[in-house]
Amino acid sequence: MPKASMRILPFVAGAAVALCSWPMTACGGDDHREYTANVDPEQVATMTTTDVSTLISDSGITRYRVVTPLWLVYDEARESRWRFPSGLHLERFDDFFNREATIDCDSATYFKVKQLWRLDGHVRVTNMASERFLTSQLFWDQRRGKVYSDSFIRIERSDRVMEGYGFESNNSMTDFRVRNVSAILPVQQFTPGGAADAASDSASHTAPAVADSAAVRQRPSDRKRKDEAAVSGPTPAKAKAVADTARQPRKHVPQRPHKIKINDQQ
Repeated sequence: MPKASMRILPFVAGAAVALCSWPMTACGGDDHREYTANVDPEQVATMTTTDVSTLISDSGITRYRVVTPLWLVYDEARESRWRFPSGLHLERFDDFFNREATIDCDSATYFKVKQLWRLDGHVRVTNMASERFLTSQLFWDQRRGKVYSDSFIRIERSDRVMEGYGFESNNSMTDFRVRNVSAILPVQQFTPGGAADAASDSASHTAPAVADSAAVRQRPSDRKRKDEAAVSGPTPAKAKAVADTARQPRKHVPQRPHKIKINDQQ
């Protein structure tokens, strides 16, 4: 080996040793520092799932079908919960997998420890009897088997529509009551040709009936002749007679002088 190369080798070896001993570099250097991030478990979900369509079982029996575009799970929060901020379609089944109720809402939250659902927005519930319940907020307590609300609610049944404030029901929405009823309306008022149309027709015919009250007092034969004349118009003979009468000169009839009686005493 040339002497020049022998002089360079010690220098290269020393540089390599210095480079490997430099902290946070290659050559097997370990960094024992710990990095921590400030993550709020109340705001940051531990699991995020999109485009969900799944079945949920309870005690080995399929109870629910959940369909939602976004499912957020907050298991590390003080109160563990699920959130469905983009809407939720929920179906509940009985022991024989018959659908008991269908729920649609704009957003929902499920509190796992309490086993409580809170449904918000345009909440629409349909039970097995095809009765619809419309409200802005609804609570479903699975532990007590109770559905309730303090908001305005509208119940559409096959024979009538009920409206009021405050609502309580069982899980399947078949045994319910409205605490403060504001209106009970027959369903015919909301169908074409129902009571609403009949009322408008009655109102539109009220004025002609009053105007024809004088005609009602006439004899039936006179009224019939007038109706026929109004419909058919004057006959040709009558029309000619009227025209001839109009062309004849009017005769001058001298007026007789008025007699004035004067009191004899004057």
